[in-house]
Amino acid sequence: MWYDESVFYQIYPLGLCGAPQANDGVQEHRLRRILDWIPHIEKLGCGAVLLNPLFESDAHGYDTRDYRRVDTRLGTNGDLKELVAALHERGIRVVLDGVFNHVGRGFWAFRDVQEKKWDSPYRDWFHISFDGNSGYNDGFWYEGWEGHFELVKLNLRNGAVADYLLDTVRFWVEEFGIDGLRLDVAYCLDRDFIARLRQFCCSLRPDFFLVGETLHGDYNQWVGEGKCHSCTNYECYKGLYSSLNDLNLFEIGHSLRRQFGSEPWCLYRGKKLLNFVDNHDVTRVASILRNPAHLPVIYGLLFAMPGIPCIYYGSEWGAQGDKTHGDAALRAAFERPQWNGLTDTIAAMAAARRRSAALRDGEYAEVLLTNRQYIFERRCGDERVLCAVNADAAPYTAHFNAGCGRAVDLLTGEGHDFGGGSELAPYSVHYWLCEG
Repeated sequence: MWYDESVFYQIYPLGLCGAPQANDGVQEHRLRRILDWIPHIEKLGCGAVLLNPLFESDAHGYDTRDYRRVDTRLGTNGDLKELVAALHERGIRVVLDGVFNHVGRGFWAFRDVQEKKWDSPYRDWFHISFDGNSGYNDGFWYEGWEGHFELVKLNLRNGAVADYLLDTVRFWVEEFGIDGLRLDVAYCLDRDFIARLRQFCCSLRPDFFLVGETLHGDYNQWVGEGKCHSCTNYECYKGLYSSLNDLNLFEIGHSLRRQFGSEPWCLYRGKKLLNFVDNHDVTRVASILRNPAHLPVIYGLLFAMPGIPCIYYGSEWGAQGDKTHGDAALRAAFERPQWNGLTDTIAAMAAARRRSAALRDGEYAEVLLTNRQYIFERRCGDERVLCAVNADAAPYTAHFNAGCGRAVDLLTGEGHDFGGGSELAPYSVHYWLCEG
């Protein structure tokens, strides 16, 4: 499917477009700014864009007021329709953020409950007790998401709620032509609802993509037949940056072997998890890595490991953002995209992945692993690619059985001879396509 072969580019529209943090009710066509980013996204080699929440909300987008109207701060439904069409014209798919676990206090059905209490026909859309009170003095208690009472939890076991959300998805497909959904906090969603959503989306479009946001636990709970097609690989996200910060590549090596190794007990063989080095919820990679020289190395691992790589807007040129300074620091506005040496490197990695079935779909096998060097194989049919990284400031000569004599580096086009050992320059990345 298209999503298996794509590199994703994630955008937080309210941030990139410079919208006020609270909904001021003033309409401005900020979403159209993303149109100017399409050549950059295309040049980077991304085949899909993931747009975080962009429908009418109280503040940050995950507190939805209206699922069927683009946020006033971003513009109109027509603006979104134009953006999706422009991306599709360049062959770029579009995935929206489906925030179905909760809504904002400004959501129209919750407002009706606030006004009518027991008499509201929507009282069972939420988890409400009229024997208590909320911190907002609503005259009733309700369940908020993980203690955040500005996020009112929906009752997904209520058929009317599920029907409404499915009809919303139909509206997004028919009105905007979207290609998939990221399911926010999928680990909280009712499993029966996910199963119904999967069936419904596939009835609309057989190639419709569902990726679930998951943090911990066994990802098989959310990925598979009748579930999501993919989920966020937070285990490897942590393994990537902490392996480099601690100069202990055994951590990410352990995760990849555990997830995708050849043994029958390995957890996710045949599954395509969504891999990333940062996103809108975590410190940007350029801020979390202690050594800036590790930036090409971490992206080298990202693009070669099993799964679907996802780039967060701005991080491809090394933009900074620290979670300790609040979410706004992670969701910065940029006047225009930038291009530098790191961006060149990432574009080359994306191009290599696009040309190589082994990098996209190949089986994984560990070849050499030390604290600071890591070589692994991706094999698809007769095609073999060896990913080799050196996270050290000193050169390293790797001695291993390559299974062939020569290779071509997919990143540089240069030939490589495995005889006498393979020298890895400091902080280098190689994707060696083996000959024969």
